[in-house]
Amino acid sequence: MALADDIDALLPQTQCTRCGYDGCRPYSAAMASGQAQINQCPPGGSATITSLARLLQRETLPLNPANGVEGPALVAVVDEDRCIGCVKCLPPCPVDAIVGARRQTHTVIADVCTGCELCVAPCPVDCITMVPRVSESRDPTPELNRARYYAHTARLTRRAEAQTALLAARKQAAGEVSTASSASHQARSALTGEAS
Repeated sequence: MALADDIDALLPQTQCTRCGYDGCRPYSAAMASGQAQINQCPPGGSATITSLARLLQRETLPLNPANGVEGPALVAVVDEDRCIGCVKCLPPCPVDAIVGARRQTHTVIADVCTGCELCVAPCPVDCITMVPRVSESRDPTPELNRARYYAHTARLTRRAEAQTALLAARKQAAGEVSTASSASHQARSALTGEAS
């Protein structure tokens, strides 16, 4: 795992999945085990490929075009006049860079957005576009991206666990009500039987 940690430290932590894996950490593990090439990260581009080649003592390769193209840092922008507040863009954002609530206009925190593009496809009204990051906006660091991603996944895990616990409690309560109702029915039947 130490090698995967070293590889992961070199990745931009956009969590964009363009490498073919569910995020930077799974891609790092695949490279460490020799199952993935070092040239599958478009956001990292040639600089990341060179760093990975040096670390893993492999040949430097050009970016695999099947994974995308290297380009300027991007940021998501919501056309607030077209946004319908459907919240479908919120769950896929790996760093919680989109702020909004149901039936309310959403916006993107540019300094947090990793440019992963995962929010674009779920939008039913196509109000999210990717634009080059403006020079006065600071790029989020890989460390910040990683921390926000782990906070995002931890929040989703807590929410899922709370939902599971709530459903279990409701099923248990429904079972207790059903058992109590059945016992009450049996008691009434016994009393009716004795009365006759």
